[in-house]
Amino acid sequence: MSQEGVEARRAALRVLRAVSVGQPFEQALGKAIGPLGESDKRLAHELAAGVLRRRGDLDARLMPLARNGWGSVAPAIRDVLRIAAYQLTALDRIPAHAAVSTAVDLARAEAGDGAAKFVNAVLRNLGGRTAPPPLSIDPAGHLAAMHSHPDWLVARWLARYGRDDTLKLLEWNNTRPALVLQPARDDDAALAARWIAAGTPSAPAALGAGWLSPARRPSEVSGYAEGAFFVQDPAQAMVVRYASVTPGMTAYDAAASPGGKSIGLGRTARRVLSGDLGRDRVKRLAENLARAGSGREFAVVADALHPPVATADVVLLDAPCLGTGTLGRHPDARWRVSLEGLARILERQHALLRALAHVVRPGGWLVYATCSLEPDENEDQVNAFLADDRRFVRDPATTVPASLLTQDGDLRLLPHRDGTDGAYAARLRRVA
Repeated sequence: MSQEGVEARRAALRVLRAVSVGQPFEQALGKAIGPLGESDKRLAHELAAGVLRRRGDLDARLMPLARNGWGSVAPAIRDVLRIAAYQLTALDRIPAHAAVSTAVDLARAEAGDGAAKFVNAVLRNLGGRTAPPPLSIDPAGHLAAMHSHPDWLVARWLARYGRDDTLKLLEWNNTRPALVLQPARDDDAALAARWIAAGTPSAPAALGAGWLSPARRPSEVSGYAEGAFFVQDPAQAMVVRYASVTPGMTAYDAAASPGGKSIGLGRTARRVLSGDLGRDRVKRLAENLARAGSGREFAVVADALHPPVATADVVLLDAPCLGTGTLGRHPDARWRVSLEGLARILERQHALLRALAHVVRPGGWLVYATCSLEPDENEDQVNAFLADDRRFVRDPATTVPASLLTQDGDLRLLPHRDGTDGAYAARLRRVA
């Protein structure tokens, strides 16, 4: 095993440890892989994301092999075992002896010779790619264990979607997401010509919204520095289309970072005020707007509960949510969501809707969006708002395929149905 391969595994371990104390995956990954070479960056990413997506399954394989119980194993050693078990059960290209040897070395560095011997014994008994025994006769518990999702969330999905669609959704969440690029300063034709000239493969994304790229990072694709495109899943592109901003309108994007929706709005709007809370988030927002925006988007540090604008034709609230429609894109998020967290988020969403309603000019639109699959955060939240504020009515757009609309005319995208992230949006008009 090369030293470089060892460093990739050490980086993956650092990512998992950072995520375990609450750091977002992308932030933890960026810090951990910064000094690595390209091949090791890819391996570290694969290992850390793979462990997070399959943690329940990996633990089910490892737990019976911990003689004194899984609870007796130190958290760092659990992650060492998970990394090795993921290599042994999911990655054919990594020799078993290399996975075990590196895990033993990592355990020794973390906790000494005793931990190294323990890890060696567990992995020698893992048995390669044998399947774990069933853990539960409860359908939700069994699916949750096999596909590494919280039991309560799988139970909700089973009740809503049925077993077959729930299984498809779980499998989608455990698949590495594609990189999708949306046109910005280049249109679709110019992007296609640019990539053909550069020998860069691309293909249309789902719903014809953007382009699929095999690249790992957008900076590797021709046109990135010039702002020819920006990164955005088709689901979020559909939210922008659904907002139906026309030339001459002003827009306030109330939770704008990293800026994809603002850039999309800015392609037609006369002016877009792009706000977010936190200087680091706004710094990233401003960088993306400067690189790929139209020049009509303006980034500001602002709390959406206290809008920095008196009025706008369109207000877009991409509300904080559980993010259950993007668990495939954020492999750590599934281990943070909870019913308690849902209750807190519902209160904030309600408060944000009330605060932003005052900014919408009479005759204008409030577009409420989430990347959640949960009705509590979506149609239930909108229905409660409409019952409280009689100034607003639903005003569905016709700028997206009818198959993506609910009976009420709200936008809904489902990963297992549409091949995109999950998303929801309601378009509400303030009665003049």
